[in-house]
Amino acid sequence: MRQANRRLTLKSNRVRRALRLLPLPLSIAICLPAMADEKPVNWDLCPTTDVLPLFDEAPKADKAAAAMRDQLPTDIEGDQLSGTSTTPQYQGNVALKRGDQFLGTDNLRFDTESGNYIAEGNVRYSDSSIRMIADRAEGNQESDTHKISNIHYQLVSRRGNGGADSIDLQGAVGQMHRSTYTTCDPSQPVWKLSAPQIEVDNDEGFGTARNAVLRIGKVPVLYAPWFKFPIDDRRQTGLLYPQLSMSGRNGFDYAQPIYFNLAPNFDDTLTPRYMSKRGVLLDNEFRYLYEGGRGQLDTLYMPDDTLRARSRGKVEYSGYHNIDSNWQARANLFWVSDERYIEDFSNRLLGVSASNLQSTAGVYGTGTTWTAGLMADRWQLTDYTLTEASLPYSRQPRLFATWEQPFGRWFEAGVYAEAVRFTHDDIHLKDAGFDRTGVTLAQPGGSRLDIKPYLSMPLAGASWFLTPTLAWRYTAYQLDKALADSLGGERNPTRSMPITTVDAGLFFDRETTLGGKSYLHTLEPRVFYLNTPYRDQSALPLFDTRAFTFSWGQLFRDSRYTGADRQNDANQLTTALTTRLLRESDGREKLSASIGQITYFDDSRVTLDSAEAIVEKGKSAWVADVNWALTDRWTLGSTYQWNPKYRQEDLASLRARYLLPKDGVVNLNYRYRRNASTGTDQLKQADFSFLYPINPSWSVVGRYYYSLLDRKPLEIIGGVQWDSCCLAVRALARRYVKNREGELNNSLQIEFVLKGLASAGQDTDRTLRRAILGYNRDDLYLVPPSNIAAGEDDYDPNQIP
Repeated sequence: MRQANRRLTLKSNRVRRALRLLPLPLSIAICLPAMADEKPVNWDLCPTTDVLPLFDEAPKADKAAAAMRDQLPTDIEGDQLSGTSTTPQYQGNVALKRGDQFLGTDNLRFDTESGNYIAEGNVRYSDSSIRMIADRAEGNQESDTHKISNIHYQLVSRRGNGGADSIDLQGAVGQMHRSTYTTCDPSQPVWKLSAPQIEVDNDEGFGTARNAVLRIGKVPVLYAPWFKFPIDDRRQTGLLYPQLSMSGRNGFDYAQPIYFNLAPNFDDTLTPRYMSKRGVLLDNEFRYLYEGGRGQLDTLYMPDDTLRARSRGKVEYSGYHNIDSNWQARANLFWVSDERYIEDFSNRLLGVSASNLQSTAGVYGTGTTWTAGLMADRWQLTDYTLTEASLPYSRQPRLFATWEQPFGRWFEAGVYAEAVRFTHDDIHLKDAGFDRTGVTLAQPGGSRLDIKPYLSMPLAGASWFLTPTLAWRYTAYQLDKALADSLGGERNPTRSMPITTVDAGLFFDRETTLGGKSYLHTLEPRVFYLNTPYRDQSALPLFDTRAFTFSWGQLFRDSRYTGADRQNDANQLTTALTTRLLRESDGREKLSASIGQITYFDDSRVTLDSAEAIVEKGKSAWVADVNWALTDRWTLGSTYQWNPKYRQEDLASLRARYLLPKDGVVNLNYRYRRNASTGTDQLKQADFSFLYPINPSWSVVGRYYYSLLDRKPLEIIGGVQWDSCCLAVRALARRYVKNREGELNNSLQIEFVLKGLASAGQDTDRTLRRAILGYNRDDLYLVPPSNIAAGEDDYDPNQIP
């Protein structure tokens, strides 16, 4: 008869110890995939059945029970109990349970005096992380030695499974003999990792495999006579997986990362890299972490790059330190050895277009009603076709603060303030071949104080808002003599002026039905009036000020310039209208359309320099934007600017996206921009990209990014992806612009993803996510940054709340 829930005291403690040790040899099954990629793994193509089905007698997996298993007693059940009190023997459906742990067997006998035990016949073990079956388990509790024979296991969360002929345990150290690991279904063993001997040290947290072989199908593709690996979350010094690629610029490209676990809170990764067409380099990444901050230092050194016949290098640091709940110190520092470094070491179009690097360091604070900071920055030239004259001024140092606070019942008061010293590197002139001529021009700088207090009265109701605002802007300079002489001789010019704005809008909505579905239809008119008197600013320098690109956001700003060196005069009114269709069942926006225009009642005479034309009395370009979700899969969008003065468009863009089943996507984009002042085309591009699933296993990817002005491609990508339950392979061919001369580079990227183990080759996922919007579906729901948004270090006094 089954003896249900019979509890033992001393005996249960010894059985509890056996239960704790039984799964330890199987830590190899957990450690083999320890170096797996962090990308979410797709197991959709795997069979729905488990390799080892759930044991009926086992308790339900419970993380809470797993956490406190050591404090729980062990329950033993069996059909028959025989033997003596010192040598009890359970027979028939023996089950030991403790928390989330379960051990089942046909027969269990042990000697409470000697500590010997034997479990044989249909041995089964499971807990929250693993299930296993074995023929026999025996050992001694006192000497803490154990041997388990003919094991098969399955990891519950990772789908990993495999087996071993036997496992020997001596305390926390174990040996596995003829062990295997795979995440494939046994009926389809696409890949398998096997080793005749694996040693595991649970106290030290590492394992050592000897003569390990990785097979894809029946073909051995990797042999390791010896390697050491972590078996838990503790980091271990050793080799990481290599990176391989082939390109026209680099040739055969091999990088081998070496990881150094220096301390619990800092580590280092040294990566020797060989490029057959360029030479050898060393790349290093040092990271640290502590309770109040973290940081990372990246360095690279290449003693002889045959591409440029010189040594190359970089230093990059980023980190922060939390001083207290309000203040933080942070830095982002960059240095490269030469002006072609970014171009030569980047495989993206950004490497061709980037012309400078900015380094910043400072202390920043924020509170409920205020922000403040003290920082400095510096710029480095990374475009060999330019001189230092193209670099922005460095701010060394810069102090800024903002404050806003409700004032009384109706008002809100605030102030923007900034004090900054501008410096600039000397300009080294170049000849027609972009070589330095030896002629150097000094670039003078100066200091600037900018203060902008304001008072506003925000009024609002359920369907309207009205916000009149009055601001006063005072700007004062102290210029270096050479710069002052070039601007008329005044070393301490000032500017002072009032700025008046009125922002008002209405909200109308109604319920409507389209195609049998209920929608909320909104109509949102808005007006924005701006009045600023004219001040002659020709004696003021241009340190950090540029004109904003005209866009929807520009319709509602109180200046068309970023920076404090120019404040345009204005007597203008913006009128705009937005309408939306919101699906009432789920709130999804079916349609949004906006249109707006500025009416200039007077000429705006302030300009950046003589090359910029004044804004004449009349109408600005119409700005329109439409987004339409035809279906839940089809979306269309367009942005358009029509200039009535020139009777043609200044900007046009068309966007179309179709979401295919099985995470496929097709994107089609067209972009056009014209320089309104010169009438010349600035940009005309077409961009087509797709991820097309042919069937559950095969898919093709591609991108064709073409410049219609230059009549040449900017990037072409073609690739194929194959996916299975446990293995994925991606192969990409790329052709892209590699330098400012417009030369094209060819590359081939291949990546093997052994799901639950690792990936080898290039990171094709990063390439495809950049090139194909929607390659990762989650990327479609990220909000892109506004083209007028201020950065975290930017002082933006031109946007009145």
